[in-house]
Amino acid sequence: MSHADAPSTALGNLVAQVAQQLETAGVAFGHGTTNAQDEAAWLVLWRLGLPLDTDLSSPTDPLAQRPLSAEDRAAVAALVEQRVQTRKPAAYLTQEAWLQGVPFYVDERAIVPRSFIAELLVDGGIDDFLGEHTQRVLDLCTGNGSLAVLAAMVYPEIEVTGADISPDALAVARINVDKHDLAQRITLQLSDGMAALPGPWDLILCNPPYVNAQSMSSLPAEYRAEPELALAGGADGMDFIRQLLQDLPSRMTEHAVLVLEIGNEREFFEAAFPTLPVFWLHTSAGEDQVLLVTRQALAAQSRLTAQ
Repeated sequence: MSHADAPSTALGNLVAQVAQQLETAGVAFGHGTTNAQDEAAWLVLWRLGLPLDTDLSSPTDPLAQRPLSAEDRAAVAALVEQRVQTRKPAAYLTQEAWLQGVPFYVDERAIVPRSFIAELLVDGGIDDFLGEHTQRVLDLCTGNGSLAVLAAMVYPEIEVTGADISPDALAVARINVDKHDLAQRITLQLSDGMAALPGPWDLILCNPPYVNAQSMSSLPAEYRAEPELALAGGADGMDFIRQLLQDLPSRMTEHAVLVLEIGNEREFFEAAFPTLPVFWLHTSAGEDQVLLVTRQALAAQSRLTAQ
């Protein structure tokens, strides 16, 4: 948003100024916001303790119209300076991230949650593949636990296990499980891939490390501020996924499915698994980011590989 079309409120003007600062500084987005205006609104409203849905342009909203003190402006300026200088994602500075309208705690010990699997859970995008048999759900590479929490919220009858190789990430996940009062239904498990997860599982959600080596080398600083373990997937991004698909059939029930996020790596996925039949699922980012594969397909693939 340019100054010319900035809202007339003092708060709106401040957000427009911050957005311009972020644009000028060339910070990277993608950790909860996709543009300078939204990120500026997030930083300003959070720093001032205002609801994130405050209507910045409203001539009648008392929050939007509230006068800004010198202290307010100084506090915002300090936060924006921190964002620009450290290049840390805003979520690490505010220690809060939102997924499908649900708030989650996050800090540098875990990747900032942004999985498109969250949309599929909330919108019912995978429900056609589930049924009464879907009782035991695994969120592998759970990070801060957000997908495990959303799954437990969406499907109140299921038991969820959130697993990760990182004890630090699991400590953050524990905060979120407790924050949403789901300790009775979500178990957290330290595991290197499927090693400590015999199952059998009815549904596996996984947003794994899948960024290929070339992409890793050119990531903006905001992404390098996150744990590399949660991002890097080897030369073609498929190292973790190769092992996972090999391990899964023996750990899945007959009608189980895997919902797997692979981001912008569809080309590498299809090159690595050219004969594996999968369903590409529609999300707000299109149909290349998340796939679903059945146990039957994985088992058939394993038999082919073994021959």
